[in-house]
Amino acid sequence: MFERPQSGERAVLVHASPGGLPDQSEREEFAELAVSAGAVIAAELLSTRKRPDPRYFIGKGKLEDLKELIQHNDAELVISCASLSPSQERNLERELKCRVLDRAGLILDIFAQRARSFEGKLQVELAQLKHLSTRLVRGWTHLERQKGGIGLRGPGETQLETDRRLIGDRIRQLNSRLDTVDKRRAMNRRNRMKAETPTVALVGYTNSGKSTLFNALTDAGVYVEDQLFATLDPTVRRLDLPHGEHVVLADTVGFIRDLPHELVAAFKSTLQEAREADLILHLIDASDPNRWQRVRQVNSVLKQLDADQVPQIRVYNKIDKLDRQPRMTNNRQGEGRAVWLSAVSGQGLPLLKDAIVNRLRRKTSERTIHLQPAQGRQRARLFDLGAVLHEEVHEDGSWTLDLRLAEKDLQRFLKREDLDEDQLGPEPNVATAVTAANE
Repeated sequence: MFERPQSGERAVLVHASPGGLPDQSEREEFAELAVSAGAVIAAELLSTRKRPDPRYFIGKGKLEDLKELIQHNDAELVISCASLSPSQERNLERELKCRVLDRAGLILDIFAQRARSFEGKLQVELAQLKHLSTRLVRGWTHLERQKGGIGLRGPGETQLETDRRLIGDRIRQLNSRLDTVDKRRAMNRRNRMKAETPTVALVGYTNSGKSTLFNALTDAGVYVEDQLFATLDPTVRRLDLPHGEHVVLADTVGFIRDLPHELVAAFKSTLQEAREADLILHLIDASDPNRWQRVRQVNSVLKQLDADQVPQIRVYNKIDKLDRQPRMTNNRQGEGRAVWLSAVSGQGLPLLKDAIVNRLRRKTSERTIHLQPAQGRQRARLFDLGAVLHEEVHEDGSWTLDLRLAEKDLQRFLKREDLDEDQLGPEPNVATAVTAANE
């Protein structure tokens, strides 16, 4: 066994995947990930092997080329864009005498650097431990206490078993703490639902400008940098809209192709905001030539979260790079479907707010209600709500009121006033309403 070096800034990138080479955009994104983690790219190796080698993933010829690149460039780290099994990672480290990391481990390292809040650090540590637990190997034979001999007899455990037990204990502890965070977030969501405050979740591919847009809309002061996963910690702020309305805007973690499952699981409380939102703003970098591929990848992650049925507005950001004017398009129902804007310059932000109001407009219901003479308080309450369109007074002192108000408000009124839904009539006849208006 060899001792892993503590540092690892100079890196050789290995571009290989089953079935052939990744395309140019994927290689560029992988290089950007490495730079975001703080690596200095010393060299790159391309491999076109169709089937991964069970021992090293790459073939023996490419393994020799990789050794030469490491020696020639004084590299301390090898990063593979393909996912490596624990045994492949271990075998490569033994052969190359340097640290080896795959794409999932690289993303986990970036997350570990970016996390700032207590919750974010817990989530990243949980993801890292789950990833590490699959990569514990029998390299600790010098601490074996089961092979017999003087001082070594007895039911002792190997260092490997000790590590697994300690990691398992820590994972359970982190899950317990995150469950507490989950409960707090769930309580906040319930409170927003009771107050009927809509939630809008901001999602998108990493580095598409989510934090910049979030700051432009809410003045939140969230950290912004032109790099992948610049910010991880979830932020929730109030967003004031036209006509005195407001919503809660939730910023979420940026998505990326093949997001490690450990991260999706660890960040479930953060990503829950997207699943339970009333509306999703899907932010797209309009200047990215691969934007449609990114859109499909984000929608794929939303499907994993069961958030693919939440209404979406596509927000095409960075139009300032394309010299385009802000605009909005509607769907068949006349609701905002897509908005083109620039979060940096602020162009198009009023259009986005109008689209949000349009999509969140509550469904109204037109019904009639019959109230008895002793129910004057309920009648006055309906007038206070501004729900009465027309009133008819009967000889016995009772009233029939034509109402128009949100369905949720109507149901809440009935429950609060302990009224039976049988007192409600069908929706007013259109022809009758027109005749009444003409009279």
